[in-house]
Amino acid sequence: MVAENKMEDPLGIVPSVVSVNDLKPWGHSAPLHNSAGVHNANANANHPLSPFSYNPTLNEKIILWEGDITTLRVDAIVHSTNEMLNERNPVSERIFAKAGPKLKEVLRTEIIECRTGEVQVTEGFNLPARYILHTVGPNYNVKFQSAAENTLHACYRNVLLEARERKLNSLGLCVINSVRRNFPPDEGAHIALRTVRRFLEQQIGGGSGVETVVLVVESCDAGIYEVLLPLYFPRSVGEERMALLQLPSAGVGGPDGEPLHPDRQIRIIDNPQHQHHSVGGRVRLDNDAKSVGLIVTGYTKGEESSVIDLSSSLGDSVFSQMQGDLDQQRLLGERPVPAIDPLLVTQIHNKERYERLLRRAKTEDLSEVSGIGCLYQSGVDRFGRPVIVFVGKWFRFKDINLDKALLYLIYLLDPLVKSDYIITYFHTLTSNHNYPSFNWLREVYNILPYKYKKNLKAFYVIHPTFWTKMMTWWFTTFMAPAIKQKVQSLPGVEYLYSAMSPDQLEIPAFITEYDMTINGIRYFQPGSTT
Repeated sequence: MVAENKMEDPLGIVPSVVSVNDLKPWGHSAPLHNSAGVHNANANANHPLSPFSYNPTLNEKIILWEGDITTLRVDAIVHSTNEMLNERNPVSERIFAKAGPKLKEVLRTEIIECRTGEVQVTEGFNLPARYILHTVGPNYNVKFQSAAENTLHACYRNVLLEARERKLNSLGLCVINSVRRNFPPDEGAHIALRTVRRFLEQQIGGGSGVETVVLVVESCDAGIYEVLLPLYFPRSVGEERMALLQLPSAGVGGPDGEPLHPDRQIRIIDNPQHQHHSVGGRVRLDNDAKSVGLIVTGYTKGEESSVIDLSSSLGDSVFSQMQGDLDQQRLLGERPVPAIDPLLVTQIHNKERYERLLRRAKTEDLSEVSGIGCLYQSGVDRFGRPVIVFVGKWFRFKDINLDKALLYLIYLLDPLVKSDYIITYFHTLTSNHNYPSFNWLREVYNILPYKYKKNLKAFYVIHPTFWTKMMTWWFTTFMAPAIKQKVQSLPGVEYLYSAMSPDQLEIPAFITEYDMTINGIRYFQPGSTT
């Protein structure tokens, strides 16, 4: 959990200075879920062994704190800014206001600028921190996603190395990536956490170094870091096993936590054509490629603008034709295979995978999943739209066959989502055994075609908890923004009756009984009007 400020006085007034010694280390906080009894994690895990094992020593060095970084008494704080060191945002303005005019003067006359990914250091002046480490995060562009991710890693890595070089004991580390620069907050958090984890690992047994890293988050990032921090800093062996189910299969980074993109690595060969840049059929550079150091080879001038012409029917056959060594093909003068947008490839792959799953769903025996009764159609709403009911308590994520579950979901919903439909999810009396991993949810959401998102008119969550609301917000903000405005949390069953008639809603008796205990008997009878 986010460390609480234990320095508030009896009147609840937050002091102007917060000592790092008064904040709770991550290892002293309790897990969000009870992870005991997770014995079969490896069955569905993305990794045979945990890349981030349980380490109590490291957990003592990390603190997650939602607060004002300008009040933190540490050896240094990190300031995320722009190249001219004058970005206008609430955090920067607080830093300049509390540090005093000397900070602006030094930045203007001595530092002048800071290049993206680099670090510049100034005194803290009137701040409780001795130093300010200024760094510039990258702008995010899907076309150059790997470049942005590598640059963000460099920001985090460089401020940590700077702190170690100056023999600083404690560091207040802000969220460097910014939505103003279009960087997805969840991806930025993954990079930050694994970079910090690898850095602290490398320090063990190495003498003096950074002993405490305070992850200082604003309220908008607190939920993200609470969810992801256990993946990289598990607080128990059980939480380590849980992390195996949720860590991305190919996103644990390199030795320093740096992003790895094997499919985007560039081969460097002794190609005689590299000497030429303007003759047709030889090497040419466009402006976008120059900006990230990419070289486009093998196209005549007239071919450059039409090298990619893909239709929605592009399938595995394109990839199956990519035979032999591509470098050898270029040297032999053969026409190279056109470069393909990775995002488009992913979309095509998901479409084809869905079609294969749909064919399987229509032919395989799914009785072991359908018999559970956690997903079914229950009548229609007042506009005649089919109502899909999902009973959370009956969905035991760790016990169910997830492949069969996905097939049954497709089998049931595919004929219904061709037109408008709604989903009613009952969170009633669920436990951590019923919560699917974010990795699985992301995979299912990406596989389901656009018609699922487009024709979904409402997603009702009944009997939500605080945790459910936070996770729903996080998922719909960063994974499923297309359905964000369609999700509604309702405290009781009776609130559904403005959208559907009671006789159209078939739900298990335990849900009705639970609802009566917390909301009383306020139900419309069948045939009643609203």
